Amino acid sequence: MFSNAAARKSVDSLSPWSPTSNEFPLHRPSITTHPTLRRGSTASSIHSIGGQLDSSGNSWSHAVTETGQNAISTLLQPPIVRTGLQPHAAAPASSTHKPPTARDIPPVTLTNIPHVDPSEFKPYLAQVGALYEQLQRMQEADEEIGDQVFRRSSRAEDLTGLAEDVHLRPGSRPPSSRMSSAASVRSLSPNEQHSAIPHLRRRSSSGYTRKQAQGPPPLSTIPTVYFDDDFHLENPRTFDIVSEKSEIVPQGPGSSDNKKAANGNAPAPRKALATNAILQEKLSWYMDTVEMHLISSISSASTTFFTALGSLKELHSEAADSVERIKTLRKELSALDKEIATSGLEIVEKERRRENLQELNDAVRQLQTVVESLATCESLVEAGDLQTALDRIDDLENLIAGRNSVANTDGKTPSPRLRDLRDAVALRGIAEDISALRFRVGKAFESRFLEILLGDSRRHVDDVSTPEVLLRWSSSAMRYRGSHSREPSAFPAYLAKTEELRSQLVPVLVGLHRSKHIAIAIASYREVFMREIRNLLRRPLPASHDDDNESMLSVSTVGSKRLTGQEKSSILARNLRALDEQDAEELFTKIYVSVTETLRRLTTQVKVLFDVASSIGEAPVPTNDRSPSQLKSPPLNSANRDIQEDIHMTMDMANLLGQAVDVAQEKIVKLLRVRTDQSTKLPLVRFLRYFTLNLYFANECESISGRGGTSLKTVVNAHIRSFIQSHGDSENQKLAQAMESDNWNAKDFNENHNALLSHILESSTKDNEAWTDGSKIWIPFSELQNGGETGNANGRPRAESNGATKEKTRSANIDSESFILPNSAILCLEGMTHFLHLITGIPSMAPDISTSLVAYLQLFNSRCTQLILGAGATRSAGLKNITTKHLALAAQALAFISALIPHVREFVRRHAGSGANVNNGNVANLMGDFDRVRRLFQEHQHSIYDKLVDIMSNRASAHVKAIRDMAWDKESGNKVNPYMEILVKETVTLHRVLTKHLPEGVVHMIMAPVFKSYRGQFGDALEAVEAKSETATTRMESDTNYLVARLGSIEGFGDVGDHLLSIIKAKRAGQTAAQEKIEEKREEKASGGKEAEVDGTADDSAQKTSSDAKSPSSN
Repeated sequence: MFSNAAARKSVDSLSPWSPTSNEFPLHRPSITTHPTLRRGSTASSIHSIGGQLDSSGNSWSHAVTETGQNAISTLLQPPIVRTGLQPHAAAPASSTHKPPTARDIPPVTLTNIPHVDPSEFKPYLAQVGALYEQLQRMQEADEEIGDQVFRRSSRAEDLTGLAEDVHLRPGSRPPSSRMSSAASVRSLSPNEQHSAIPHLRRRSSSGYTRKQAQGPPPLSTIPTVYFDDDFHLENPRTFDIVSEKSEIVPQGPGSSDNKKAANGNAPAPRKALATNAILQEKLSWYMDTVEMHLISSISSASTTFFTALGSLKELHSEAADSVERIKTLRKELSALDKEIATSGLEIVEKERRRENLQELNDAVRQLQTVVESLATCESLVEAGDLQTALDRIDDLENLIAGRNSVANTDGKTPSPRLRDLRDAVALRGIAEDISALRFRVGKAFESRFLEILLGDSRRHVDDVSTPEVLLRWSSSAMRYRGSHSREPSAFPAYLAKTEELRSQLVPVLVGLHRSKHIAIAIASYREVFMREIRNLLRRPLPASHDDDNESMLSVSTVGSKRLTGQEKSSILARNLRALDEQDAEELFTKIYVSVTETLRRLTTQVKVLFDVASSIGEAPVPTNDRSPSQLKSPPLNSANRDIQEDIHMTMDMANLLGQAVDVAQEKIVKLLRVRTDQSTKLPLVRFLRYFTLNLYFANECESISGRGGTSLKTVVNAHIRSFIQSHGDSENQKLAQAMESDNWNAKDFNENHNALLSHILESSTKDNEAWTDGSKIWIPFSELQNGGETGNANGRPRAESNGATKEKTRSANIDSESFILPNSAILCLEGMTHFLHLITGIPSMAPDISTSLVAYLQLFNSRCTQLILGAGATRSAGLKNITTKHLALAAQALAFISALIPHVREFVRRHAGSGANVNNGNVANLMGDFDRVRRLFQEHQHSIYDKLVDIMSNRASAHVKAIRDMAWDKESGNKVNPYMEILVKETVTLHRVLTKHLPEGVVHMIMAPVFKSYRGQFGDALEAVEAKSETATTRMESDTNYLVARLGSIEGFGDVGDHLLSIIKAKRAGQTAAQEKIEEKREEKASGGKEAEVDGTADDSAQKTSSDAKSPSSN
């Protein structure tokens, strides 16, 4: 096979293909793959070839070859020198790379190898020896099994070729053994493969070395360039790789490579292509390897191929037999078709034609019935028989849909079978006709529906009792405030009389449902209801035209003078303002009651509608694909749900009630604004009724619709503030006028006044019923007046007596104190009750009303100061002067009002401190205002008391002047001097007036300072008088005794008389001493010493008198 010995020698020098020394075939991942080559290059393939051609097959030769290849000298050589080849990627000879020379290799320093005794390896050899013998036995067993399989599967013609191949490669195995074994494994089932794999693995591992010698070389020994898809030998690069960079033309001696060689840079020599025997052997070996693999693949697949070929032939024979049988069967079937099937089909076709004609006849008759039924329905609708018309329309729709039978007219022909004609061209427009008929029926039922509901609402408004409605509103307001109404409440009228309404609505609602007109009817009722609300607001109003001006005009004149909308509005506003108090109250009451009761009745009507809808029990109509036995109606069937849903969605109660309330309040707000001036100037009780009526109406609207009615509340609140202001101004004006015209005489405090007083005294803990009666709007105002509400409830003072006739004067009593009052105090009492009455009626405005009340009390105090202390009554009431009686009555009036203020304060705190929006700071300020007013009254009282004392002191000063000017030494015919008579008379009068009008303690408090003034002034005056004679001292003593006799019994007189008598006695003693001494000088000295002695005694008496006067005053 080799051309020369050199090639043979180069091949033999290569190492054979052998497995790695430390790897066992048992641990390889697959049994079909060949062992991995130690080197995958072209050189390794050459080694494989050499190994296969080597005649020695024992393991020792392999081991020697491996050792030679792995020597250090071999490894140090370049790959080209070791293999005799050049890699395809090697750089050309002209490259700058220089192979290492002997100079480049550094010297190696040899180390001393220690001597190891062989006995040290005995444990290791004893351990490995058993494993090695086991390996040898497994290899021999596997080799025997492989030989048996190979002999069984080989053929005679293959043996010859393989024998030649074996002759060339002794010790090799047949190439088909491995492929056949792999094919056999692939032909097994998955489970069989799984069980067969361990056995094959063990066999391959045991005969590993021999299998490598006998099997064909793997295709991996062939360079991959031969297997490329774009393999073209004419490609220079491909040719270079295949030729292993051999030179096609040898180079001459003067080439560049020879020159480099001469310089010592000689590259590896390149062999000539023509003389490269090794390359030729490689190419031949590559073709042999491919050929062996082809033969192995063909031999492994031949058995399966011929088995499949035999099966295919059998199938062809069976198919030919089946074709012959089918031909025979077709002949027999064609004969039967001619004899039986053709005639039968003709009969069936004729029967089918007859059935088609019958169906056509039935459809025509059904169409005729449809047309006749449509005409009947139109006639019934025209005649007004709506229920029958709906029945016929339902029958007509069922007839068109083919869901009911048509009655026989002659009784002989059978009833036609119906079919669905809804898609028929002849009836294409009948659906619109039926819808039009249903719409007409629905419109008729809609008119009945609207007539029933509107008639029910109007009857309810006409029959309802206005006092009952107002009483129910009051009870609701009391429950809202957290209290209970004392008046018995009746059953709401808007919830009554529903049975009659239900009986009227049942057929109408059923008709609307059947005509599919419920939603439209409900929507129409919404519109009609809103119009009815507007009519309820417009109907009670006065006329918007002047009948007096137009009564005498002709028709043409009236037509030519048609009023515009603005003129009508102005006339209506004028007529509204012209209404008196009673007519305006009746107008608003009628509007409010009619609107709210209509809304309430609407809620009842909707409940009745839902009740009627729930009682309608229409079972669903079965369709063609459902049988009636399969349908079970629920407790609330679909008809109930549909009707209730239509009513609920279309009616939209919340929205409808909200719109109605908004429209009503918008119109009412306009009316209230027109009458703003008249409303704010109403009397107190009238205004409280007006406020209560609007409050109840706003609460009722809010409870019905859930909307607060801000615009209405805003207007009413503005009216309240205006009324509080005007009411305060009016009360102040009336009080000021009455006080200016008052003559400040005592006024009888009668039963009515006592009732007012008891109301105020009880107001600190509870509200008087007389003040709450004004808010009972369900009671007519005339009955309130007849029941005890007098004119003073409207803020008008009672008529005063002219003082010409004597009348019994009764006092007012508060606890244990009694007060004799002038008319001004009684009028102030009435005014205070008006304010408290207003707070009771409008508790939410208690702070504002209380502020007005405080100003009212301050006005009384200031006017009283001006008229009495300032003597203004002398100009306004024509009084000559301000007397003690006037001062006493003014002090009593102030004390009376001051005693009432704590009760009023508690009343205000109780009302202003309750409610949702309470401002504690404002309440505290109000309480402080009342306390300050009370202090002002008390200070005013003390000012009056001081005024009385000053008056009497001034009178005493005038009499002191008379004492000083009087000639005491002259004889007088009167026992008492005139000044003393006048002083005693004035003092007695003062005491009598004070005792009559003031309490005893107050009288004592006033008289004690008066007498103290007398003591001081008269004592000083008597001391200053020079009593030269006995006559003078006698006259002085007589005046003093008279004073003591007349005034000594008055509490507070004290030691005034004793003090004065002591002064007189001192003067008399001085006179006696002067008479005894004759000599003027001694008389002067004696009189001087006596005067000093008398002065000391007088001082002691004065101090004693002063202490006595102070002690009762302090008490």
